[in-house]
Amino acid sequence: MDAVGRLKEKGVKVIFVLGGPGSGKGTQCANIVRDFGFTHLSAGDLLRAEIKSGSANGTMIQNMIKEGKIVPSEVTIKLLEKAMLENGNDKFLIDGFPRNEENRAAFEEVTKIEPEFVLFFDCSEEEMERRLLSRNQGRDDDNIETIRKRFKVFLESSLPVIEYYNAKNKVRTVDAARPINEVFESVKIAFSSFDKKVTTNSPGNSSFWRLCWQKLRRRVPVTVAMTASCGKEAPKMDAFGRGYRCFRR
Repeated sequence: MDAVGRLKEKGVKVIFVLGGPGSGKGTQCANIVRDFGFTHLSAGDLLRAEIKSGSANGTMIQNMIKEGKIVPSEVTIKLLEKAMLENGNDKFLIDGFPRNEENRAAFEEVTKIEPEFVLFFDCSEEEMERRLLSRNQGRDDDNIETIRKRFKVFLESSLPVIEYYNAKNKVRTVDAARPINEVFESVKIAFSSFDKKVTTNSPGNSSFWRLCWQKLRRRVPVTVAMTASCGKEAPKMDAFGRGYRCFRR
């Protein structure tokens, strides 16, 4: 039996965990593992472990990274597939993957698995920036310019993935700007209704995500549209090109 057949036979359930850098995904994944019995898989950790193993596959991955090339989706997916098959659990949190629409399509094509839902940690750029700067002081990549580039990449690459699953009513959004314990209370609500429709605000109902999607497609200034909708003076633009005060209602 091939890997796809074994995954199907095992009855694997997958939840994608997405959120910008500094949104608190890792902390909340640890809480979910503790309270709900999931296994946490990080695509980045799996790639690093494969490199460290010294295998031919690991050497190939290391060389691609050194050459500035993107590791093919299929390579990462095979590592995820292997980890799910080797683990005795049948419930998995996949953290930070898929990073883009190509990742998403490839994962579903290779594994024949659709996630139960996508857990999206929604956090303002201002708060994520504050967290990253406070915890990464002294590092070469902790400057504001680099951090904002990471935010921009996340927004442009991950938004289509979130929109895709939102159209299938599979996105569960959590306000991640709050204290850790408050965030986890919202996470618990999402997981307690695992097989039911959750009434949390989805990106499809969020003016921020809707307007960002329009911006990416049409390059329409977001601040003007948000100001008109909320009737407030245009606030300072952040790295996403959005008016933060209008969104944080």
